[in-house]
Amino acid sequence: MACDGLKPVLAIYSTFLQRGYDQLIHDVALQELDVTLAIDRAGLVGQDGPTHHGTFDLSYLRCIPNMVIGAPSDENQCRKMLQSAWLHEGPAAVRYPRGEGTGAAIDAGLPTVEIGKASVVRQGTGIAILNFGVLLDQALLAAETLNATVVDMRWVKPLDAAMILSLVEQHDMLITLEENAVAGGAGSGVAEFLAESGVVCNLRHIGIADHFIAHAGQGECRQLAGLTAESIIAAAQSATEPNSQQAL
Repeated sequence: MACDGLKPVLAIYSTFLQRGYDQLIHDVALQELDVTLAIDRAGLVGQDGPTHHGTFDLSYLRCIPNMVIGAPSDENQCRKMLQSAWLHEGPAAVRYPRGEGTGAAIDAGLPTVEIGKASVVRQGTGIAILNFGVLLDQALLAAETLNATVVDMRWVKPLDAAMILSLVEQHDMLITLEENAVAGGAGSGVAEFLAESGVVCNLRHIGIADHFIAHAGQGECRQLAGLTAESIIAAAQSATEPNSQQAL
């Protein structure tokens, strides 16, 4: 369909997309075809169990050339980013979780957001939390205690490089937050960018650790994985303790 000039949209579970990885690379990305991936069940899915957790898609998509990757924080952002991805001429993916939305107000029409541009949702001092995806509410809760800046990064690839460099200049510490494996995920992309830019900063990653998350309710899974405001606060506090090592 894409080869014949149409703009197909593939709606698929994150865990099922893993099974089509070779086709995604060879049949879509290598040819830079105009295909939009709407990735459902991204992140922790709760009662669907560990076989259906979509905790690897940011990692396995980010390394593929020509891919654009979005991680919206609510249903309104999701709608706008899907439209942006569909209008983009090339492979693009937008991931969103299982379950209900946050109750965000929906913009009229079909507006878009600029690909690769983040949004500051709270201005603070000292610490900046870079949120990728649906954990924005936890970032904002933690920010109230930490008086931290919170940025909804929105796009995992391409990253908003100018925003990241600005945050480094204005803050003592960056914390990345994502409902994906830390290994190779959005936070890894931030670390790689900073390393390539020759920038050294105090950087912490919060995401899925190097183990599988057991069957539980969706909220319980996030608690088990440490994807909570309390975990963000603990990471910030431990990083500022004497003799704490910087991570990059």
